[in-house]
Amino acid sequence: MSSLIPRIAILGSCITRDLWPIRGGGAEQLLYISRTSLPSLLSAPVAGFQPRSQPPGGLHRGEHNALIADLEKTALERLVAFRPTDLIFDFIDERFDLLAVGDALATHSAELEASGYLAQGAFRGARSVPRLSDACDRLWLSALREFAGLVRATPLASARLILHSARWAVEVGDAAGARSPLRDVAVLADRAVEIAPYNAQLEAYEAAFQAEMPPFQRVSAANHHLASADHRWGLSPFHYVPNYYVEIRRQLEVLGLGPAFRSPAAAPNAPAA
Repeated sequence: MSSLIPRIAILGSCITRDLWPIRGGGAEQLLYISRTSLPSLLSAPVAGFQPRSQPPGGLHRGEHNALIADLEKTALERLVAFRPTDLIFDFIDERFDLLAVGDALATHSAELEASGYLAQGAFRGARSVPRLSDACDRLWLSALREFAGLVRATPLASARLILHSARWAVEVGDAAGARSPLRDVAVLADRAVEIAPYNAQLEAYEAAFQAEMPPFQRVSAANHHLASADHRWGLSPFHYVPNYYVEIRRQLEVLGLGPAFRSPAAAPNAPAA
């Protein structure tokens, strides 16, 4: 294995980002793109949107930066310019509804709700595209095909692609090892939802990804899909027990990414899942 530190880009959520500690762990070689969806990532910017200089609505700087990137559509250019050696995908952030805003699409994330930006004139007349709808499926599949073409036609073609395959947990575990069903946990803008339809959608997204994208590696820890009652980001179907992250890190190290976990630099703030 190479001793050089990989330049890793994550297009996904905290289930991948949390493999690196918040402080320390190779983040100087890490580009983290979150709180977006493929249709939003490839969309035109939201016309007339005016970001504030300071994070509104109690958002952290990292949360605000991710939100602005989704609305101004700067993430894709940054990703290509970063020239990652490895590009890791996970689809856990592909759970939010979309907003159709004129000719643009935006991710209707909890951060967008909290920011107060929806009161701006730029969002007047915005229409919701529910995540679990045929319309959203069509938009997502079209964006996937476009993204696959972009990967083949840009410096991303040199990156190794890795799919971090995951599902929402249906049980929660505590420090004593006891398990119980995970019920009534608000995961979408303080709204509780059924888990099964989102897991079915994740399975469909991953199947489409395999059909459209260039060859990729896959890591997964299905035996550890157990929510942690003590997770630092709080209880959620995708805030897993520690053994989950241990196993995914082990699999990434087998792929040669071990040096990425041993660098001493501090990680930037980033949104929780």
